Amino acid sequence: MKQTLFSLIKTLREFLANKLNQYNTTLPYVITVIVALIVVVGGINLFIELTETLKTDLLATYDTTITDYVISYRSPNLTSYFKFMTNVGDVYGYLIVLVIFLLLSLLVFKRWKYVVQATLVLALATVSNMMLKRFIDRARPGIEHLVSVETLSYPSGHAMSAMAFYGFLIFLVTKFKIHKIIKYALIAILILLILSIGISRIYLGVHFPSDIAGGFIAGFIWVVFCVLVFDLIELFRKDPKT
Repeated sequence: MKQTLFSLIKTLREFLANKLNQYNTTLPYVITVIVALIVVVGGINLFIELTETLKTDLLATYDTTITDYVISYRSPNLTSYFKFMTNVGDVYGYLIVLVIFLLLSLLVFKRWKYVVQATLVLALATVSNMMLKRFIDRARPGIEHLVSVETLSYPSGHAMSAMAFYGFLIFLVTKFKIHKIIKYALIAILILLILSIGISRIYLGVHFPSDIAGGFIAGFIWVVFCVLVFDLIELFRKDPKT
């Protein structure tokens, strides 16, 4: 993505240099950031528009069918697994993961900024999720809940935070200079975490499948946005012409 951004900014700079007599070298960065914000805001607006389908009978049928299928596999072992996974996607789970990631970043990669970035992504996803829940105001499923819940239903905070946080970790892993087998194994584990956390909320009866889908979409928007912003910041620092 960095090379693509650099090429875009370079092309934009040359175009503006030819068109403007008094050219501001920071203008391409400003324009790129504005475009990124427009894309993200547009994505959020599209997400909100799509939530109108929550009221349709067709989506209700899909939600019921998928939920019935998932909970039909309830068993003591699976219940223990999904309760554990839903805890991994909760506050204390993220604190533990962040501490482990902090130690790895400082001792192995010698870069503490990755922890700051991951924490910021998680914070943004959490705050925006609370806002979306209030705006959409969807009640929880009326089936048996295997864990206690107090907030609204859509979009799933667990799914949204998992996609944002662990999705961003996937991006970071792709940047690390480690053995390919280890890299692919880490990516596979992180993908499994995201999916398991999302499915756990359906299995435990506290979310509709559409809640999970909405959470995953919103979380992915934050991943893309933050990756773009962080790469732009790095380009700002490295480009001598800014």
